[in-house]
Amino acid sequence: MEQVLLQVNECPSPPPSLIAGAHLGAGLGLKAEHLDDILALPTGEEVCTGGHLWFEVHTENYFVAGGPRLNYLRAIRENYDLSFHGVGGSLGYDHQSMPEHIKQVKALINEFQPTLISEHAVWSRASGAYFADLMPLPRTQDALQSLVDGVDRYQSGIGRRILIENPSNYLDFTSEMDEPQFLVEAAQRSGCGLLIDINNLYLSSKNTGIDAAQYLSQIPAELVGEIHIAGHDPDPELGQALLIDSHASPVDLPVWELLQHALTLFGHRPVLVERDANLPPFAELMNERQQAQGYLDQCRYEVASANVSLGGTR
Repeated sequence: MEQVLLQVNECPSPPPSLIAGAHLGAGLGLKAEHLDDILALPTGEEVCTGGHLWFEVHTENYFVAGGPRLNYLRAIRENYDLSFHGVGGSLGYDHQSMPEHIKQVKALINEFQPTLISEHAVWSRASGAYFADLMPLPRTQDALQSLVDGVDRYQSGIGRRILIENPSNYLDFTSEMDEPQFLVEAAQRSGCGLLIDINNLYLSSKNTGIDAAQYLSQIPAELVGEIHIAGHDPDPELGQALLIDSHASPVDLPVWELLQHALTLFGHRPVLVERDANLPPFAELMNERQQAQGYLDQCRYEVASANVSLGGTR
């Protein structure tokens, strides 16, 4: 009789539908302040035992014709995979300015060939004005269709599949569907994938009362192509009653715990440690990156152990 020792908390094997990034481990955001440290890292298999290091860049920071910024990105690209993460696409609303934006994104993609490309499932423009913020969409059928249209335009313009990221929520509001349903339907109708930001989800759970574990359980694993984790801070006036997605502090313990839970549901996925303000020395960021890689290594170990156990004995 076959013995099956698979445990409920073991990581599932990566689904074949993921088209990019399966080889990536934990990554970091690329910051000019850390360029020398990154270029001094050993390259090849010894870079990070058990994980393939990669770097994310905010695409709009490289909308330049030349100069040192593009040169240092070229130097990094020689040795590392890149992820392009847009913050100005406004996929959810006011798409009139999108063609010029997409033209610049596509030029960068053509040169650097990023492994992953992502944007936010939010709106940032209205009546031609850009607000430099990532504002959640009302979860209505009209807003869903607008998001699908935006994703379609973006993907058609760059000729690549993208991932869309869940927002941080600071207020609850009346909706026609919950957020997982909204994002899943947008992905299924547009053909994009999902980037699950664990810190955004944790903040939303604390700020608006949603159940983070239930949220994750509603996301099909085959749609998830990347995971983000980051630090957050309490609001200066309201304290812990309102958490702010600051990316200015180390990843908090509850976010690490929620990451571990997400990996048990989705399996091994590229995990980005985000830090955009109050930058510490590069060695400290690498320590956080190594902690994230430890969760991914454990996930791979559990998959391998489960596969051996499923072979069983007779």
